[in-house]
Amino acid sequence: MLIDDAIPGIKFACDLGKCKGACCTIPGHRGAPLLDEELEEIQKAYPVVRKYLSYRHRDTIEERTMFQGRPGDYTTQVVDGQACVFVTFEEGVAKCAFEKAYLNNEIGWRKPISCHLFPIRADRGLPVRLRYEQMQLCQPATELGEREGISLVEFLRAALVRAYGDTWYNELLAYCQRKQSQTTT
Repeated sequence: MLIDDAIPGIKFACDLGKCKGACCTIPGHRGAPLLDEELEEIQKAYPVVRKYLSYRHRDTIEERTMFQGRPGDYTTQVVDGQACVFVTFEEGVAKCAFEKAYLNNEIGWRKPISCHLFPIRADRGLPVRLRYEQMQLCQPATELGEREGISLVEFLRAALVRAYGDTWYNELLAYCQRKQSQTTT
């Protein structure tokens, strides 16, 4: 696996109070990248998460679909070229309906792994390449990470372990710490 040179040095901690969940509402015609095997999880979870979605989002799903693309290149559907169809808004903050149901112990699947890993993107290929997707919308998160001294890899621990396992995560963390000590000496 290849690791983007930027990843070890990034400080990051989501600040939903400031960004308002902007990563769930990135403008475009395609939503969050999906693994082929996640389509079944989405279909199984939809009857549970449906209640968290606005009428507009439910209508989009019923008029089109929950996801779009082809094998190896699926994404979630979007509403009006912006919000992921599975976004729910709470007090002006965009949140994932899957994650809400997961945290409420209603489903056993948290959310698409690409969403859980964001702002790290896993470019498929041999080998897989993990890269940091720097976006202005995450500026509050980098500022909070700097203030709190939280690295991107530490912040995304649960997602990285979910995707690649504990052993791999510990190796990544050690690698990042080595890279950081090399840049500070």
